[in-house]
Amino acid sequence: MFSSYSEALEWIHGRLRLGIKPGLTRMKWMMEKLGHPELKMKTVHIGGTNGKGSTVTYLRSILEAAGYSVGTFTSPYIEQFNERISVNGKPISDEEIVELANVIAPLADELEETELGGPTEFEVITAMSFYYFANINQVDIVLYEVGLGGRFDSTNIIQPIASVITNIGLDHTNILGHTYEEIAFEKAGIIKAQIPVFTAVKNQDAIKVIKEQADKKQAPLFILNEDFSITSHTPQETGEMFTLSSANHILEHIEISMIGQHQTENAALAVMAAQSINHHEEFSISEDVIRTGLKRAYWPGRFEILSKSPFVIIDGAHNDEGISALVHELSNRYSNYTIHIVFAALKDKKLDQMISQLDQVADEVSFVSFDFPRAAKATDLFSLSHSKNKRIGEQWDSHLAKCIQNMQPDSILVVTGSLYFISEAKPYLCEFLKNNKISL
Repeated sequence: MFSSYSEALEWIHGRLRLGIKPGLTRMKWMMEKLGHPELKMKTVHIGGTNGKGSTVTYLRSILEAAGYSVGTFTSPYIEQFNERISVNGKPISDEEIVELANVIAPLADELEETELGGPTEFEVITAMSFYYFANINQVDIVLYEVGLGGRFDSTNIIQPIASVITNIGLDHTNILGHTYEEIAFEKAGIIKAQIPVFTAVKNQDAIKVIKEQADKKQAPLFILNEDFSITSHTPQETGEMFTLSSANHILEHIEISMIGQHQTENAALAVMAAQSINHHEEFSISEDVIRTGLKRAYWPGRFEILSKSPFVIIDGAHNDEGISALVHELSNRYSNYTIHIVFAALKDKKLDQMISQLDQVADEVSFVSFDFPRAAKATDLFSLSHSKNKRIGEQWDSHLAKCIQNMQPDSILVVTGSLYFISEAKPYLCEFLKNNKISL
């Protein structure tokens, strides 16, 4: 039995040694032992390549504004591990983590002795969340973010009242497949029989696959730019404004506080899901509530401005699509600034394409590494860049400090890459900026 938070966390993270093991058999085994907590809650399932966390946030904020208690299960974390299981945006306590670990650990030990093998870190955390929301803190609704793929993801044993598939890109190709069709098939695995699904997928080959899977499950399907659309998009200084139109509803001049054209798509998905949830008799979500929720929504590490003077932005652009969105916003909003990008990534990503895009927008680019098993070496990132003004930061933290200290009034520092890196860099940057009030 674990008596402290640090012991519980060490055990959970120790499961990383088992790597990624797609499949639902271990989850089903544990749920059977626990009395099927995954079936004792109302849920919404959110998958896709980019935008899952933001979409969860928009929908959570709408539901909160309507007065409901909302659980969320997200990954990875940005500021603290506990946030992966949260209620109304507040991470569960250290004591609750210990309690949950003590429930799941004996099951993990027992499972390890079977032919199925021990559960992975993600499976353990998913099981913890199911037990928590079913037995410890029963909320009105829980939003589950898919960890990887969909079809064989640990979360895919829930029976949601709505499903969402955000945009799809060529990410995790070593596991999910090398084409849009193959990846779409895995993502579409979360579609359940007769349960409405909303998607912002743009690739036509991917859409075809999702349509086929929805037809097989007789699931009503709503597609961005076919069944609902975004018009009159206007970038704002601290967010975006747009109009959302669907077959029987128009919401004009919606405001969101997260920056980026792609965020309008995530917000639109959340609105469509909220309107679907509104059809369930136990929920009542008005247009005013939707507007209020969207405006309040905040998700750390997504084109987040940490400081205006010095101008520091942090963004978890961890794949080709994420980098494209980042480059688009930097080019459109800050072309009159000198842009210095600091980048760290995981070695299993399409690094050449990502770095090529950064080279095009950055006046200066730095490459760093960080302490994570899958982290790419700074030297390897450096070798892929064709920038005329590139460098290696030996220690990411001291390098960031030097970058900030050397900034000019017309410059922006953009810290981006792996979300695992962002989760380390953000707390450091916030503390550094707080303790070093630099005036440019």
